[in-house]
Amino acid sequence: MTSPPVPQTGAPPRGEHVSPPADHAAKAKTLLQRIADLRAWLFLAFLILGFEAWSRISFGGTFIFNPFNIQSIAIFAVAPLLLATGQTFVIISGGIDLSMGFIMGLAAVVAAHVINWATPGLGMGFAVILGSLVAVGIAAIPGAVNGFLVAVLKVPPFIGTLGMFGVARGVAFLLAGGTTVPVKNAVFAALGNGRIWGIPYIVIVTAVFVLVMHYLLSQTKFGQHNYAIGANAQAARRAGINIKAHLFKLYILSGMCAGLAGVLYSARFSAGAAQAGEPLLLDSVAAVVIGGASLFGGSGTILGTVAGAFVIAVIQYGLVFINVAPFWQFISVGVVIIISVLIDQAQRRFSGGRQSE
Repeated sequence: MTSPPVPQTGAPPRGEHVSPPADHAAKAKTLLQRIADLRAWLFLAFLILGFEAWSRISFGGTFIFNPFNIQSIAIFAVAPLLLATGQTFVIISGGIDLSMGFIMGLAAVVAAHVINWATPGLGMGFAVILGSLVAVGIAAIPGAVNGFLVAVLKVPPFIGTLGMFGVARGVAFLLAGGTTVPVKNAVFAALGNGRIWGIPYIVIVTAVFVLVMHYLLSQTKFGQHNYAIGANAQAARRAGINIKAHLFKLYILSGMCAGLAGVLYSARFSAGAAQAGEPLLLDSVAAVVIGGASLFGGSGTILGTVAGAFVIAVIQYGLVFINVAPFWQFISVGVVIIISVLIDQAQRRFSGGRQSE
């Protein structure tokens, strides 16, 4: 007597493929992460659309499709973006550089003095090259001191760079004699205010420099070591990364970024001013934070910083364009910073992941 077949209730028929159930929670999580990572670009798009709508309703004209407005916004973004590029590297490593504003001012004054001194003997073009190289080289010195304090003496970055903030400020004002230093050089003035195909020269220089820094951060061992140190310094040390040497180079790089910003500032205004970068320091930190970098270190991108810098530039220029009191700029940028930090905190709690190039 044969037993009846046992019904197969739970197992699928042999040979038939059954796909696993869709993980909708994981998809939603990935989507939210993508939105959080792109928040700077979303902020930028929202601002542009808002100012465009305001312009068309109030003035009957366009905001973003006006070539003059585009050029003005790009010029507004040059100095903060150059500072923020160096600041991005430092913040990703888990530090911060508060001295960049007055290192920029120091470089601006040095560039003005050297160009004025060299122009009669070398001619305008060579004087500009020499003045620019000397200014960026001088800016690397306080960067190296910052690196020594942070990497070798283990001084907290906030304290060490704050001290250099005061030193660079004092030296810059001493060299400037407490006033601005005018530059009499037509080539230098053309660099700061000239255009090719409608694009300002200083915007082209900044764009090339930012692309190089993006490559350095995203495609080189130096950049990957930077992320590793910011994410977990102990693990990076055990992996064989020379943290002291890396941080020392990092703060030199930050100083040189500020130096280039100082040179372009002097070119734009045909004068060097010790206080040139003072109001731009917080803008540089804001651009990095708005761009998606975490103040805890280990995450951030140059492209995000570019978006953050343009968010600030659009706010600053756009509010002037629609005839709003300039004091609202501070409120608007502050609100965007707070929102960005809250998004970063929520993202860290939600995923625990880190953003990279």
